[in-house]
Order: sequence, then C-alpha cells, then structure tokens
Amino acid sequence: MTVLVNNIVVQGEGNIVSDMGGEKVMLSIENGKYYNLGEIGGEIWDLIREPIEVNQLIQKLLFVFQVEKEECEDQVISFLKDLYKEDLIKIR
Repeated sequence: MTVLVNNIVVQGEGNIVSDMGGEKVMLSIENGKYYNLGEIGGEIWDLIREPIEVNQLIQKLLFVFQVEKEECEDQVISFLKDLYKEDLIKIR
C-alpha cells in the first residue's frame, strides 16, 4: 500500500509497548516479533494512538524535532510503510 499525506493512520491492536531508556520497544502479540522503535519512532507511535492524518503527524513532528519538512515527510512515510508491512498499524 502507498502511504500518502492525506491517509489516516492509527496503531494496530495487540501490541505491548515499553519505554526502555528513552526508546520504545514493542512486542507484537500477532506475529511474536520484537521491534525497537527508537526515540523518534516511539514519538510517532505515541502520536498515532488515536487516528491522525499523516500530514498532521508530520506537522507535530516538525514542531518537536529540528528537521526539514521534506526529509521529515520522507522518513515518516517510510517508517509508516514498514509498520504497515508488519501489520502493526491501520491505514485509511
């Protein structure tokens, strides 16, 4: 699936997430895999707790982190694609 800035994303169910020294780690109950989301990935994970438009997500991250908009957009979309491939998020 292509992730677009006007898509709505939200966390999938059945994941256990823990904070480990400023980074988020997650266990997927569905596939039994562990994931290290890192600091920024953890921030994204927190922001998609409730459904949010990808563009709004990017705007919130630009407010928190010092990064160019284009780079932020590319990185966020890439990260969301990876989460989607692992069936960790829902995209509408």
